[in-house]
Order: sequence, then C-alpha cells, then structure tokens
Amino acid sequence: MAKQDHNNDSIRIPIGEWNLHREDGRSNTTTAAFATRINQIAPTPTQVGRATVNQAPATANFTGKLAKFLFLAHLLALAILITFLSVRGFMDRARAFHPVYWYVPLFTSTSSSALTALLWLLLTLRHPSKALKASLWLSPSLTCAVGMLLLANGTGSSLAFAALALALALIQSLYACWIVPRLPHAYQILSAATPAFQPSIAIVKYIAAMLLAGLAYSSFWILGVGGVAADKTSTFAPLYVLMLLLSLAWSMQVIRNLVHVAVARVAYMKLACGAEAVFRVATGARWLGDVCLGAAVAPVVGVVRGSARAMGLVAGDSDEFLFSCATCYMGVADRLVACGNRWGLVHVGAHDKGFGRASAETWEMFVKQGMRRLIDRDVTGSFCFLCGVAGGAAAALVAGCWVLAVEGSYVTGITLYAFIIGYFMIRIAMAWPQACVAAYHVAYAENPQNSRLGSLIPNRIGELQTSLD
Repeated sequence: MAKQDHNNDSIRIPIGEWNLHREDGRSNTTTAAFATRINQIAPTPTQVGRATVNQAPATANFTGKLAKFLFLAHLLALAILITFLSVRGFMDRARAFHPVYWYVPLFTSTSSSALTALLWLLLTLRHPSKALKASLWLSPSLTCAVGMLLLANGTGSSLAFAALALALALIQSLYACWIVPRLPHAYQILSAATPAFQPSIAIVKYIAAMLLAGLAYSSFWILGVGGVAADKTSTFAPLYVLMLLLSLAWSMQVIRNLVHVAVARVAYMKLACGAEAVFRVATGARWLGDVCLGAAVAPVVGVVRGSARAMGLVAGDSDEFLFSCATCYMGVADRLVACGNRWGLVHVGAHDKGFGRASAETWEMFVKQGMRRLIDRDVTGSFCFLCGVAGGAAAALVAGCWVLAVEGSYVTGITLYAFIIGYFMIRIAMAWPQACVAAYHVAYAENPQNSRLGSLIPNRIGELQTSLD
C-alpha cells in the first residue's frame, strides 16, 4: 500500500484519488502505524487496475443519483418558469411598474453581498474573535435597522414585516447575551480548526467561482420575481413566489455544501492523519448527488432540532399539558438528526460515503464519545447564521434605502428579496470555517487520542460535566 521513495525519503500513500505526504522524517515503524491508522479510518477499498475506488452501498448510490437527477430537473424547470414569468411580466406589465426602480437596486445589493461575503470570510480566518464579536453586535443592530426602514415605508405589509424584523432583532440580542459563557471555547475551536485548511490559489479561485455562481443564479432568479411583480393580474403570484423561494434556498444550499465538502475533506485529512490532501473540486459525480440530498435534508433537520431544543428549554421539568409533547418532539428530532446532519458531509468528502450513511455513522461516534452535549452547545453554526443575517440585513438596507427614495411601493418586496439573497451569499463563504470546525469534531470523535487536536475538546467536555451551561 505504501511505497518509499529513497531519493527524498518521503511516503506517498494513495487512498482513492488522494496523495498523502509525510511531513517529517519518522521511522518505518511509525510510518507503518500511520498507514494502518488511515486504513482503519477509510472504508475498505476495492482495487480496480491502478485506481482505488471506495465501494458504496447500492441504496446510497441510488439515493444520491436520485437527488442529483431531481436537482438538475428542478434547475431546468426553474429556467422555464423564470423565462415564462419574465416574458409574461414584460408583455402584461402594469403601467405603474418601473423596471429600473425594481431591478437596479436588487442587482446592486446582490453584487455588494458577494463583496461582503469575502470580507466576512477574511475577517473570520484572520481574527476569529473579532468576527464572533462583530456578528453578535451587527446582526441584531442591522436587523433592527431593516425593521425601522420598513416602518418608515408605512404600508400594511411593511408594518407586518417590520414587526417581524424587530422581533428577530430582539431574539438575536437575547441570544447573544445567553451564549456569552460559550464564546471562549468558540474562539479557541475556530482558531484551532481553521489553520488545518491553508489558503491557496486553488481554493481562492474555487470560493470566487462559487460566489460568482451564486451571484449569477441570484441575478437570473431576480428576473423571475420581477416578472411576478410586474404582472399584477396573475392569480398564482403567491404560488410562483413560493416556488421561486424554495428553489433559491435549495440551489444556494447546494452551492454552500459544495464548498463545505471540498474544504472539510482537506481539513479532515490534515487533522485526522496529519497528511496533506490535494484539493479537489467538489463537483464530481460521486459527491454532487449526496451534496444535493444534504442541501435538502440538513436544513430541515437543523430547524427541527433547533426548535426541539428551544421547546425543551421553555418546558424545563414541567409536566403541564401545554408542554407534554416536548419530550416526544425532542425524540423525533433525535431520530432525524441521526439520519441527516451537516457533520456527515465531512465523510461524504473524505470517504465518498452516501450522505445518510455518513450522517448516521458520524452521529453514532459523537454519542459514543460523549460529545452530544458538546455538539449541542457549539455556537459555530449560530455564528455563521448570525453572519448571514448581518450580511442579508446589509444588502436589504442597500436596496431598501435606494427604493424608499425613488419608489415606496417596492420597498417591502425588494427589501425582503435582497435580505434573503444576501443571507445565502454570506453562508456560501462562511462554509469554509464551518467545514473546518466540523472536520475538527469528526476527527476527534474517530480518535480521541489524536495528539494533533490537543486537549481543547476533552477540557470542554470536562467543563460541561461540572457546569450548568
């Protein structure tokens, strides 16, 4: 399995399509142990000629292929729908509709959100503690500003969404105060995990390409909602908007997960094995299907799990009838998170496993190593969410203030669309640090004695066992 090059005394171990290189001059005994450890982590390979291909269950292959087919079919249907809506909106355009006032602010805010995403990513990689603090301050503040903007518009729909924005700002403020005791660990794990994936020309180009893909998709998507807004006589306008929003969410999640899988693969190999894995773009046929499946399942599971935890906190030890379903709901959430979670994406990229199998095995390792409470209290996901909300609010303010000055009737729709697009653009960039932290947790769950990970997680588990946090 391993060949020694006597010219440069390096070890090259092919696993699938990976090239793993020794970082130091360890002895042959250590090298053999290292190779054995990799074999234990990786699935059993089947040799095909000179290549090594990991065999996946037929069911997993079918599920991934089905998800990939549905996603591509959905993109084709979306293109047809947007073309239809755009043409129909242009042909039956209401006299009061001004395309310049609608499209230009949205295109501008979408472009600015791509720049904001890069700035958030750079700040997180260079100064994790400052990025965390900035997200806690900016997210509720900018969301409140969006609420005030909608209040200034004064229409009925604006007032309704303004109340929602102000409530969201209040919830974020309370949450920021609540998680203060968890911030030191969040700083430490971000600082420890992100160096596992060193920036390179390849990854910079890849992140830029993914952001450009999100920008291009969002720009095309804007044509669809613009067509709905232009055609005031359509009786199916709410249905069209709902379909467009669901498509936007799934497509942007797929782009985000492509970044997550590609980064997590390299970070995992560095953390788990101390090996350098060649960066590989996560658009291959083996990954895309499971990425599409994860993009559809993981967000839903995350919402269910988050709402179950919130319900559990509110219910506490109460046995009142109002909270009698909390335990049952939490049990359902536990079952779902074992079937589909974002940590499973690490093994999707690292071992070419199916998303469902990778999620189940990863969650089983977390439970076995006593990491469930640690995972529940990890704020990396919340940090990325707050970054997305802050970026979305900034994009909404750019578009909303512009429209408020020229055409007040468009404020509500344009502000909301700009917010949603800006949120997803930020999440694409923030998939980098989130993938590194996920790889860190998975690497520890597989081998708690891994000296490369230090004592950060064991110390945190000990703290949680002796505290009420």
